[in-house]
Amino acid sequence: MSRDGSQGLTIIAFIGSVFSPYYAWDLDRDPFDHCAMNVVLYGRPGRFCMTERGRAALSRYAAAIRIGPSAMEWDGTSLTIRIDEVGAPLPARVRGTVRLHPPGITDGSFTLDAIGAHRWWPMAPSSPVEVELEEPSLRWSGTAYLDTNHGDTALEEAFASWTWCRADLGDGAAILYDVRRRDGSGQNLSLRFDRHGTRRDIRPPLAALLPATGLWRIPRSTRSDDGAARVLRTFEDTPFYARSLLASTLGGEPVQAVHESLSLTRFRNPLVRLMLPFRMPRRAG
Repeated sequence: MSRDGSQGLTIIAFIGSVFSPYYAWDLDRDPFDHCAMNVVLYGRPGRFCMTERGRAALSRYAAAIRIGPSAMEWDGTSLTIRIDEVGAPLPARVRGTVRLHPPGITDGSFTLDAIGAHRWWPMAPSSPVEVELEEPSLRWSGTAYLDTNHGDTALEEAFASWTWCRADLGDGAAILYDVRRRDGSGQNLSLRFDRHGTRRDIRPPLAALLPATGLWRIPRSTRSDDGAARVLRTFEDTPFYARSLLASTLGGEPVQAVHESLSLTRFRNPLVRLMLPFRMPRRAG
C-alpha cells in the first residue's frame, strides 16, 4: 500500500493455483502444471492479472522462482519481484519491479485446520516497499506484508470461509485471522508483531460487523478494540471473495486495515467456477 493509501498492489505466486478451475478439473491434480503469478493493482488505473501456466513455465531455485515472464528472487536481505503480466478480460499490461526490504522474519508458521494440512506463515508483517512500474507508469513507496501458505488438500475441502485483516501499527503490525472450517469448528488468531518480526501481546479484539459487499453480497466481519469498524473502500467484489480497506482501532491505535473475506462455500458452486476462466486464462508456457 502507498503511504497515502491511494495505490495498492497484491502479488501472489501460486504453485497449484488454489482458485483455478483448470486445477479443479484436472484428474491428475498436478500442482506444478497449474502455476500463476497473480498481480492485482488497486487504484487508478486498476489491473487484474492471473494467467495460469503449465509446468514448462515454472523454474524454482533455493532463493528464486520464475513463472512465465515474472519472477521473485531473495538475496538474503531483500525480495525483488519482476512483473510482466497481462490482465483479463481486458488485456492491459502490468510490467515493472517491486522491492521489499523486511527488517526481520517471524519465528514460524501457524496451523489453520485441525489435522495440520494447511499452514500459514506471516513472514514479514510490516516491511518497507518500493514500487516502480513501467506499465502503467507508477511509482510509490510504502509498507508491505509478506506471507506464505502451504496446503495438502484443496481449500474448499477444509474450510467454509475465513476473514483476514492486517494493519500497520506504530511499531509493527497487527494481523487478525478468523477461520471457519468445513466441520463446523473455527480458529481465531489475533497477532501483533514489531517491525523486526518479534511477536508481542495484543488485547483480544471484539467482533465487529461490516456490511456485505454491494454487488455479490459477500458477508464481511472483523475485530477491533471497541467492536466497531467502517469500510472505507471495497477493492474487489467477486462471487466468492472481497478485499476492502477498513478504518478501526487495534492495539490502542486508529488504523487503516486491509481486509479480505473468502467464502469457499460459494467457491464450490460449479457455476462460480465456470465464470473464472474469463479472468483466469490459461497458457501452456
